[in-house]
Amino acid sequence: MTTPTEERPAGEPRTVVVPELALVVLIGVSGSGKSTFARRHFRGTQVLSSDFCRGLVADDENDQSATPEAFALLHHIAGVRLRAGRLTVVDATNVKREDRASLVALAREHDVLPVAIVLDVPEGECLARNAARPDRDIVAGVIRRQRSDLRRGLRGLGREGFRKVHVLDGTEEVDRAVISYEKAYNDRREDTGPFDVVGDVHGCRAELEELLGELGYELRRDGLGRPVDAEHPAGRRAVFVGDLVDRGPDSPGVLRLVMGMVAAGHALCVPGNHENKLVRALRGRNVQITHGLERTLAQLEAEDDDFRRRVEEFCYGLVSHYVLDGGALVVAHAGLKESLQGRASARVRDFALYGETTGETDEFGLPVRYPWATEYRGRAMVLYGHTPVPTPEWVNNTLCLDTGCVFGGRLTALRYPERELVGVAAAQTYYEPARPFLAEGEAAPLSEPRRRDDVLDVGDVLGKRVVETRLSGRVTVREENAAAAIEVMSRFAVAPEQLLYLPPTMSPSATSVRPGLLEHPAEAFSYFRGEGVAEVVCQEKHMGSRAVALVRRDGSGVLHTRTGRSFFGPGLTTEFLGRLAAAVGEAGLFEELDTDWLLLDAELLPWSVKAGDLIRSQYAAVGAAARTALPAAVSALEQAAARGLDVGDVLDRQRRRVADAEAFTQVYRRYCWPTDGLSGVTVAPFQLLASAGATYSDRPHAWHLTLADRLAATDPDLVRGTRSLTVDVTDPTSEAAATAWWEEMTASGGEGMVVKPAANLTRGRRGVVQPGLKVRGREYLRLVYGPDHTEPQHLERLRERSLGRKRGLALREYALGLEGLERLTRGEPLWRVHECVFAVLALESEPVDPRL
Repeated sequence: MTTPTEERPAGEPRTVVVPELALVVLIGVSGSGKSTFARRHFRGTQVLSSDFCRGLVADDENDQSATPEAFALLHHIAGVRLRAGRLTVVDATNVKREDRASLVALAREHDVLPVAIVLDVPEGECLARNAARPDRDIVAGVIRRQRSDLRRGLRGLGREGFRKVHVLDGTEEVDRAVISYEKAYNDRREDTGPFDVVGDVHGCRAELEELLGELGYELRRDGLGRPVDAEHPAGRRAVFVGDLVDRGPDSPGVLRLVMGMVAAGHALCVPGNHENKLVRALRGRNVQITHGLERTLAQLEAEDDDFRRRVEEFCYGLVSHYVLDGGALVVAHAGLKESLQGRASARVRDFALYGETTGETDEFGLPVRYPWATEYRGRAMVLYGHTPVPTPEWVNNTLCLDTGCVFGGRLTALRYPERELVGVAAAQTYYEPARPFLAEGEAAPLSEPRRRDDVLDVGDVLGKRVVETRLSGRVTVREENAAAAIEVMSRFAVAPEQLLYLPPTMSPSATSVRPGLLEHPAEAFSYFRGEGVAEVVCQEKHMGSRAVALVRRDGSGVLHTRTGRSFFGPGLTTEFLGRLAAAVGEAGLFEELDTDWLLLDAELLPWSVKAGDLIRSQYAAVGAAARTALPAAVSALEQAAARGLDVGDVLDRQRRRVADAEAFTQVYRRYCWPTDGLSGVTVAPFQLLASAGATYSDRPHAWHLTLADRLAATDPDLVRGTRSLTVDVTDPTSEAAATAWWEEMTASGGEGMVVKPAANLTRGRRGVVQPGLKVRGREYLRLVYGPDHTEPQHLERLRERSLGRKRGLALREYALGLEGLERLTRGEPLWRVHECVFAVLALESEPVDPRL
């Protein structure tokens, strides 16, 4: 649409209105001041100059031979910006129609509005400016030709496809112009609701009144008893997905009510394809009077001309779709792909009205629609109608709310953000569908929508990924790490649809300077004290393997390692989960938490269940070799000493190595014992991660450990509790007691303990604090750093270990894990959950010392 030169008081600047997202094309001859205008009104990053692009490709902005390559580069950069939703300004002469045509096509390709700003500056002024520039050698004939091209095309810019045309006439108007930005009509991101999104009504006024009543709206009627508005006492608003008319018994009544609600601010409405066709019919266009339109036109004949005019204006003015609640919700009649959300073009409107078809027809002569929702990966929830379904089904965070009321089904609404379905049954079948909708005598049910989003795509996880988390903002996964993770997952992990959580890596406490020790509780207490966390809980660290157990009430589920591998074969896994589910049931947790599944974080013991091959090939081999070779070396040195040779220092060192080797062997033997099936296997759950509709990172660790103790009481042969001690890190006596407990545990062969903020998820002085710091004992660390790591020279070297990268990795994985759990319990698509799980596995490939 062109913008004519408006009447303005003398001296008042011209206001140039530009959409917030647009491709702005500056048009003017050389020397008209386009670059100066662009610098004055737009950010430097928004402006793409043809001169600058020539310089990039030819090292000379005036090299006209480089123009094709320069414009190819300009178009590429503009495309990248528009794809990302960024305003882009093209600074070039653009006086020829063919040059502008490629830019209009670029705008259409990215579904943004093309805007023309013409700088119509007198020829003499342009000649003078060019003459004053020593870097330009443009003859007068070129300026005249450019100006002739500009004037010739000026009146046709709107027909070329520019949605807004601003002509600045003369140097003074160019200099005084101001830019004003306008939001897209579909942009209502500031509107957060709450909303009640209503599916296709199709003239079923009685059912709409009943549904609004169920939703809590209070109807207002006119003097004839007709509903003309409905208001919710709590301020909720209805959002109609279109197809208000056709097929049903009272399309005018539906329109009167919805129009009144929209006018009063109590509702929003997007158009359906039936409203689009109705407008064309009311305007006398040549349309087929089919698919129920004949009923609407006949019903409207009983209304007065004023009402029919208002209906036409209302339906014509409806916006193709709305983006609401900060971009979290999109409402469009037939749905909308992510790339089209918030955009404005004929393609956007067509998709919003009709969806996408394959070009085929089914056996009933109806178009076969492309299942866009199965490939949807957008962040926004998309609510739509258009194609009736017997029962709403969530598909990748999209939901169709057309449940075929006019065909004898139901009229359905979704409360947002609650995700609660509300519906009423149709009083009768008002219109026979071309395609069977319900079996004969069947009533469409309204139950919790089924989910059909368990199809994962490798494209969701490969390449460089950026995952948004509530706790830590954006977490980046590098491409090479993603490739390593897909290798692990495809070869060793359990089925992805069962892989709902991977636990984060855990950082050790800061390195101790105490003689003979690398780790000590004092450093862990100091960390939390420095973060302003006064109370911590010290948990016994079981020397087993980190395990995640998904336990369902029926005994199904999965048990996997922290890298997603199953611990057991199918038979033993089934037996294990059956017993664990029985323990959960006997403890009353399914009923207490109102769930039919639990996700537990735990340790599986003994260590040898998972690490048997590793123990035999690495630890046992080292121990056996040391026990064979070192005593022989000591014996030889003792014989040499008996002959009077001075081997005292070497002999002492070898004797210490013998003792270290024996201690090393004793360490790993403590964590291994024979098992037969599940006999000898125990699990120590220490945190309930999630259940249906809930996560538990906000519950204190004491609550989690109490649940674990209840499970252990029901099946003590399978489940063991975790000993713990609560510590006040501002009280030296409390710290001393915990330190003594740690010393006792580690001296008797225990691995050590984990120190956690007692409140669980905690923010400290510098953000989210570490969820736990492990403090391992001197003897256990022989397995990590070698049998003789306690030698002074080795300890000094090991004390130089850096923990910064490890701690950063632990926090990122922690944030990803909680993000995945929150997405899971909110009912988001499986691919959104799996994105977080996969990212944790990918981060495990980060170059961090594995011994930390």
